[in-house]
Amino acid sequence: MAKKTFENALAKLETITSELEEGNLSLEASLKKFDEGIKLAEFCNRKLEESQKKVDLLLQKNNTLSTVPFAEDDQTETD
Repeated sequence: MAKKTFENALAKLETITSELEEGNLSLEASLKKFDEGIKLAEFCNRKLEESQKKVDLLLQKNNTLSTVPFAEDDQTETD
């Protein structure tokens, strides 16, 4: 199974949206697609938030570009 990427998840979410908009699915199938779409949207949102944090860390030091180690739970700063 291929690793889930933002791009793959977004493409699948677009497909699900189109299928739901067409209205040709049964109620049960629609609910399953909707549930899958919610999970994909949450995954995409997490990936976007992670990317935003990485960009913020890169721009954080004295308004110059420098790499900073990224830790998801480490939000402490020393001034």
